[in-house]
Amino acid sequence: MDIGTSLNMPAVGDDVAEKARLLQKQGVGAAGLSEKQRQQAKKVAQDFEGLFIGMMVKSMHDTVGKDKLTGGGHGEDVYRSLLDQEYVAQAVKRGGFGLAKMIEKDIIRQESRKVSRKVDTTE
Repeated sequence: MDIGTSLNMPAVGDDVAEKARLLQKQGVGAAGLSEKQRQQAKKVAQDFEGLFIGMMVKSMHDTVGKDKLTGGGHGEDVYRSLLDQEYVAQAVKRGGFGLAKMIEKDIIRQESRKVSRKVDTTE
């Protein structure tokens, strides 16, 4: 008995093997998405997390009173906004709150469903 050979392995001419070749030709990975699509999903997820964290930081600053030492004003608001943007960028760069990873997984799951519908997987 040969241990390396499975009895359920499809023959070369079977439809399953043909569909696998079709997916390979399209450059589609195991989950049904190309590497470019995965990178786009990651970028979108990180951008959304950055937007979310930015809105949260802005809301937190709105609850705190104005600084009496500097007197506030438009210039302080502009620089506070720039500082908040940098805080958000660094937070997302370091992994953020983990929201981006969850969003990325969900995007990949949804896009994989779309790809699997395009390629007939019935036997």
